[in-house]
Amino acid sequence: MLMRLKPVLAAATVMFVGVGGLTALALWARDPVTAWDVAAAVASVAAALAQLWRPIGGTIAATVLAAFTPIATPAATAGVVQVAQHRRLPPAAAVAALGVAAHAVQGLVDPNPAISYEWWLLLDVAVYGALLGWGALTRSRRELLASLRERAHRAEAEQGRRVAEARAAERRELAREMHDVLAHRLSLVSTYAGALEYRPDAPPEQLATAAGIVRQGIHEALDELRQVIGLLRENDTADDDGFVPTLADLPRLLEEARRVGQSIRLVDERAEAAPPVSIGRTAFRVLQEGLTNARKHAPGLPVEAVLRGEPGGRLLIELRNPLPPVPAGNGSGSGLGLVGLAERVKLAGGELDHGVAERRFRLRARLPWPA
Repeated sequence: MLMRLKPVLAAATVMFVGVGGLTALALWARDPVTAWDVAAAVASVAAALAQLWRPIGGTIAATVLAAFTPIATPAATAGVVQVAQHRRLPPAAAVAALGVAAHAVQGLVDPNPAISYEWWLLLDVAVYGALLGWGALTRSRRELLASLRERAHRAEAEQGRRVAEARAAERRELAREMHDVLAHRLSLVSTYAGALEYRPDAPPEQLATAAGIVRQGIHEALDELRQVIGLLRENDTADDDGFVPTLADLPRLLEEARRVGQSIRLVDERAEAAPPVSIGRTAFRVLQEGLTNARKHAPGLPVEAVLRGEPGGRLLIELRNPLPPVPAGNGSGSGLGLVGLAERVKLAGGELDHGVAERRFRLRARLPWPA
């Protein structure tokens, strides 16, 4: 409540000090000062304060008073600005015309000896026209700023929605991939378990081998299942099967990119051991998205891809490419690909960052590599 009253109190204070000060100067200029002058001064200041809540009513009251005494002129002119700032142009122009008429009457009732009546009327029209324009300009500027703020809020909300949709889409895609891998592992377990069931007379070595494969498959399937459960909390219903690439498919990815004319230099400094399948899938997607972005935003320019890491540490994937002198015509995009990629890397327990330095774009991901 207090926060809402603060702007009102601040406006009332400015109005009281400004109009009250000018009214006091007009009262001081009167010689002699009569009781009518004091009453008019008090009434005009009260009308000026009323303009904050009732712009038209307070201005009309001050304008009628100004027709008989120049003491009310500050309140009447301030009211025209208030009406122009808070009302449409037709009522504001009507109030300004009333003010011109009131001061035309004032020039007859209480003429100013320092200026002729004709010049008084001309000055009267010029001042009210300037006040009307000032108030209307202020109102237009305030409406424009409010419109720009509203558009900015809508754009921010829309971008937030699109980012959320990109993240959800990436989760669903990753969940489908993990579903395929899990189904593959369980089918292997089922096959070897069936062999144990229907061939109990097999040699002990074969039984031990089959049992070991079943145990290992179940262990890996449980690991995959834990990740699937975490990703399927959004009730993903897709059931289409597809190819699930990992780092083992990196040569195919590079060959496809080079086939369309992309120049790629690969620096592979990984340990010989392969990372877990889930980490390999995420690393493959990082490389795929990075090469795609380079083709879109920097066509024809070379790309350097770096892979580095070892078990028990982190797997580093980094792609670098120079920026083109002129932005590519087909490089416009929403940036949601990197948003989805960041979500994928985060779900894998890693980090992803990107940016421009020394006229080169860099995409870097760090993924955990269990020992």
